[in-house]
Amino acid sequence: MYIVTGGAGFIGSNIVHGLNARGITDILVVDDLTDGRKCLNLADANIRDYSDKDDFLRRVQAGEDFGRVDAVFHEGACSSTTEWDGRFVMAVNYEYTKALFGWCVERGIPFLYASSASVYGMGPTFREAREFERPLNMYAYSKFLFDCHLRTLLPNIRSQVAGLRYFNVYGPREQHKGSMASVAYHFKNQLDESGRLRLFEGSDGYSPGEQRRDFIHVDDIVAVNLWLLDNPQVSGIFNVGTGKAQSFNEVAHAALKWHKAGGGGGGIDYVAFPEHLKGRYQSYTQADMDALRAAGYAGEFMPVEVGVPKYMDWLAHNLG
Repeated sequence: MYIVTGGAGFIGSNIVHGLNARGITDILVVDDLTDGRKCLNLADANIRDYSDKDDFLRRVQAGEDFGRVDAVFHEGACSSTTEWDGRFVMAVNYEYTKALFGWCVERGIPFLYASSASVYGMGPTFREAREFERPLNMYAYSKFLFDCHLRTLLPNIRSQVAGLRYFNVYGPREQHKGSMASVAYHFKNQLDESGRLRLFEGSDGYSPGEQRRDFIHVDDIVAVNLWLLDNPQVSGIFNVGTGKAQSFNEVAHAALKWHKAGGGGGGIDYVAFPEHLKGRYQSYTQADMDALRAAGYAGEFMPVEVGVPKYMDWLAHNLG
């Protein structure tokens, strides 16, 4: 059996679908379905069972045995970067992860978990080393602190443990995230509404729309997770991005090109940079991918010119 926490969420549900594509359906999904819209991410998936995240944690803390577990993909978290209730974030992200991690290590179960590129703060260096890490919000701090916790223990752990620092992920099954969904998702909605895309004016020395991030399609995220599943000898903390920063303008032009190919028109409008984001906005991210490459991962990553139209096709087909 495979356990996927956050399995009804964005990345978790895509991992479930990735396992299904391999013919694997013996999957326990763990999540919080207070927002019932997330169930739609699994409506076309095949799983064995579902457990509420709090019920699952109680069973883990009680040391319950779930039978044979081949791997745990821990994607569940409070992912809001604007949540400042520190006790809540630390309980859901840090303490929960520690409990599940300990349960897996005790049983020798591979533990693949979601960290975050947000641990690097404003950068400008995005390499898996303590001197480059400076989280700027509670979400980032909770991810950072567990990575630090793992580093002290990893040399003495014999089973696989891998933390994946996801960069700017976009792709299918993120629609439930609302304002926290990717810029590509919001572009599709803007194209449907007016054909005009909205980007921020210049900031931090960048021209309008030229702020640059490492945008990675969720299919590439799934590919890395499944590669780790196939390579249980690989442990550590790894960046997962494309390794190439691209501008918001490039994302916008990829979306516009897709829209125009379908007979639409449109363009880009630049809006004033919000005051509340000044000094808190990542104008540049680019994953240093040396560690994952050194571990043996040889897969290619989609640039936005490929990934964005692929995603637009999925949105048009599945969400109209």
